[in-house]
Amino acid sequence: MADAISNSTSKLRLLYQGDGKNHENPADWLKKIKQNLLPQIRVQFLQPTPKSRVFMSLQAISIPPRCGLTQGVLVALHGWGANNQDLASLAAYLDLPDYWFVFPNAPISHPYAPAGRMWYGLPLGYTFQTQPNFAQQPDLVTSRQALTQWLTQLPSTTGVPLSQTVLAGFSQGGAMTLEVGTSLPLAALMVLSGYLHAPLPLNLSAIPPVLMVHGRQDAVVPLVAAHQARDSLLKVGATVEYYEYEMGHEIQPIVLQIMQSFLRDKGFPLGAAVEST
Repeated sequence: MADAISNSTSKLRLLYQGDGKNHENPADWLKKIKQNLLPQIRVQFLQPTPKSRVFMSLQAISIPPRCGLTQGVLVALHGWGANNQDLASLAAYLDLPDYWFVFPNAPISHPYAPAGRMWYGLPLGYTFQTQPNFAQQPDLVTSRQALTQWLTQLPSTTGVPLSQTVLAGFSQGGAMTLEVGTSLPLAALMVLSGYLHAPLPLNLSAIPPVLMVHGRQDAVVPLVAAHQARDSLLKVGATVEYYEYEMGHEIQPIVLQIMQSFLRDKGFPLGAAVEST
């Protein structure tokens, strides 16, 4: 059940489901990325960056912007049983040269995957739907505190304020994105194949814009869990951009394209560029 994202273009299936919006055909988009972006990323991977470093309380992979100026920071949280390398491979497919990517490891070791991490354990028979008392689970309390502290201290390392920081997550990482990100002054949240594990507080204010993408064929996190999370966000006044595609528990090229479009074209301010050090 561990979340696995391929870091090979040959394993990225080109699934495209039209939604009435003017998206570039993913096959053409991925070809352009392979020709123009991947060679630059590979050079960086052969050099000291990206490199693992300890950012405060959580170990993270850091990939500085390629252009030298930081327009924003994108933090991505991995899923249950994976680790930060799982999502770090996606940086090669996101054409965001002025973004600083940071991929933290969850603080808790996974009981079944030797290299795996988790934000909290999943109870037997877990349905991925909101449970009133779930927020008090000890593992979740630990991860919530660690991630909140880590995020609030991150600007001291990147030099970029939280108002220019986007928090994203896949699967359980998406649940943690909603758990922590809805109460921080972030630029935006992105939830990929995610869910809402506990009810949102009623006193939330100024929730960042939320992008949600989910697969109709997701056999891990059921579609009904995504609907519940979306509807809960709307009830507390969040602005939600929601997409569904005929895919499973995975990140397809069209999802990466939507992420880029959301960051570039949806109108939330990202602030002035900050020179990278």
